[in-house]
Amino acid sequence: MKKKKLLSGLLAAALTLSLAACGSAPASESTSAPASDSTATISDTATAETTSLTGDGFDSTVDYEALKGTTITVAASPVPHAEILKVAGEILAEADINLKVVEFTDYIQPNKATENGEVDANYFQHGPYLENFNEENGTHLVSVAAIHYEPLGLYPGKTKTLDELADGAQIGVPNDTTNEARALQLLAAQGLITLKDGAGLTATKNDIVDNPKNLNIVEMEAAQLPRQLASLDMAVINGNYATEAGFYSADDAIAAEDANSEAAQTYANVLVVKEGNEETPATKALIAALKSQKVKDYITDTYHGAVVAIF
Repeated sequence: MKKKKLLSGLLAAALTLSLAACGSAPASESTSAPASDSTATISDTATAETTSLTGDGFDSTVDYEALKGTTITVAASPVPHAEILKVAGEILAEADINLKVVEFTDYIQPNKATENGEVDANYFQHGPYLENFNEENGTHLVSVAAIHYEPLGLYPGKTKTLDELADGAQIGVPNDTTNEARALQLLAAQGLITLKDGAGLTATKNDIVDNPKNLNIVEMEAAQLPRQLASLDMAVINGNYATEAGFYSADDAIAAEDANSEAAQTYANVLVVKEGNEETPATKALIAALKSQKVKDYITDTYHGAVVAIF
């Protein structure tokens, strides 16, 4: 297995519904300053404005002139969300719109800040977590765009290929409900096990109806899997923990969740606003920037499969 340059740890908002808050204050704030050259070009002539605001990252239905000089504030996890937002901010700067990214190190405060209007939007979580948060906290937050997902990968330990797996081989999987089901679905997709019809993303070991190699499915805390990989034949590891350990799913995993899989669609990380703000010009401009080819290329080139654009 090739070791890759260690990336910053991904904060696994896309991967679990059971994450607890780590703090109540933002880690830092960053802004994408408007590009002065682009601003001058836009304001010089109507033709230049039209050309500048109808390309990649712009929504033709948005009145960018009305947004000129405004600031859009977004709460985000530092990696990869804030990094991705900064690329979107470069696009918005071309329209003289400032994107302010407020970084949080927990998964509670960003939603609270969005609910009470401290920020315009947030980007750190997947849909099921958002739904659960609304139910438990009485908030009124809605997803307006799916941006990326962080796939689980099957990584080799003592055994390097699927064909070499021996009878009774040990396969490590995350022990939390959401990610264990995803791990079992990934093993099933490789033909290693068969799950009961309809098990879906609530599958457990009890839903395995066929296990031709008598694989020993070893449940353990997700964060421990990379550390225990050398003692296992293989393990299904969350994208953030794999990256922390220096693995890239595109290069090192035997198999990974597909972008069209049920898990990818369900656990995509989403841009979130307070209900009622779904169609504001600022929201639409932010969505267009985040779903640009420039952002998609950045995700592909930077995260090597640990983060996958889903638009």
